[in-house]
Amino acid sequence: MNVLVIMTVILFLLMTLIGGGKGARSFFALFFNFAVFIMIVFLMNDPNANPIILTLVASIIICFINLFYINDINSKTKTAFVSSIITIVILLLFIVIITEKAKIQGFGEEEIEELSMFSLYIGVDFVKIATSVIIVSTIGAITDTAMAISSPMREIYYHNPHLDRKALFASGLGIGKDILGTSTNTLFFAFFGSYLALLIWFKDLSYTLGDIVNSKIFSAEMITILCAGIGVTLVIPITSWITAYFLVKNKANSDIHE
Repeated sequence: MNVLVIMTVILFLLMTLIGGGKGARSFFALFFNFAVFIMIVFLMNDPNANPIILTLVASIIICFINLFYINDINSKTKTAFVSSIITIVILLLFIVIITEKAKIQGFGEEEIEELSMFSLYIGVDFVKIATSVIIVSTIGAITDTAMAISSPMREIYYHNPHLDRKALFASGLGIGKDILGTSTNTLFFAFFGSYLALLIWFKDLSYTLGDIVNSKIFSAEMITILCAGIGVTLVIPITSWITAYFLVKNKANSDIHE
């Protein structure tokens, strides 16, 4: 049996045994998200397609899968979904500007030798492709952070319904401060884990620190990490405010009807 199949089965069994039905849905959500990425990649081959628009549509679908499919439709997933989409849109505008100014699109000189046999006239806007790559790299962290804030805020308000909107918002910020460090560090170490071979290669090529920092490959990945960190940081106050607003508003409406 293939190693990938064995590991997939082990992952499915563990997620099902530990997470129950929600764990099984989380497992299948991995494949749904993968299918969305594959579909978007094929659609980007169309010269008339806009990669940024396709990425935005994919982000909405992925947020829908990760929030509503896994955790059902409720107040916490609704606020997390709205917060994630707002953050992604704001971040998208920022990333487009950064990508154009930093000139990180395309391939680095370390990759030219492998690409020399292929035609580079493929009719694709690499600025938009680079923007799409950064957005895709941030979706998971943004939705995870939004859900990690929305869910405990709902529990806090459930046990303390007397809290006003300002106090509930402060509670959300407090939760966000606790998870901000671990979330950003996860993104940072994910980069070094996946690009450890590249860093070793830089050492073998006798790159100086300046050469490494100014390398297009390294700069592109660092900008991706920084943009993801900005997205994770930005989603904290957005989720806290939206969740506090809707929880207090729904409580007020229910009091009126009663």
